[in-house]
Amino acid sequence: MISIIMGSTSDLPVMEKAAKFLDEMEIPFEMNALSAHRTPNEVEQFAREAEGRGVRVIIAGAGMAAALPGVIAAGTTLPVIGVPIKGMLDGLDAMLSIIQMPPGIPVATVGVNGAQNAAILAAEMLALSDAALAERLKVYKQGLKEKIVKANAELSQVKYKFKVN
Repeated sequence: MISIIMGSTSDLPVMEKAAKFLDEMEIPFEMNALSAHRTPNEVEQFAREAEGRGVRVIIAGAGMAAALPGVIAAGTTLPVIGVPIKGMLDGLDAMLSIIQMPPGIPVATVGVNGAQNAAILAAEMLALSDAALAERLKVYKQGLKEKIVKANAELSQVKYKFKVN
C-alpha cells in the first residue's frame, strides 16, 4: 500500500494526480491531510505506525516551508517521496526545503507539483517485488512512447512555407 499525505486539502488538486495514477495501476493507497506544523503529534504517530499498517512507500506533498516530508522521514524507515507544492516563489521554496535534508534523513524529491511522477516512482519501488505491477508499468511506459511517436507523425503533416521536413 502507498500512503499519500498532504499538508492541507488545498493541496488535493495537485496530489490527486498521484491518486489517479495509483488507481490506474490498481495499487491500493490511502490519502490523508496532516500538517507538520498544525498537527505535529498526528504526523509523528502516522510516521511511527505506517509500516505496521502495511504502508510500503509514502508520498508527501507540501508547500511553502514544506516540512511534512522531512518530518515523516525522520519517524520511519519507509521510503518517502516529497512533492513540492507550488505556492510562494513558484514552489522553489518548497522544493529547496524538501531537497535539503540532513544526512541520515533522505527524502526523494520530484519536481514542483510532480505528484504523478511521485506515484510512478512509488509504483516502480513496489514493482521490484511485484511482477504483475512491473508489467503494468512497462505497458504504461510503452504507451508514453506511442503517444510521442503519434504526435511526431502528426507534426510532420503541419506545413509551413520554409519547413523542410
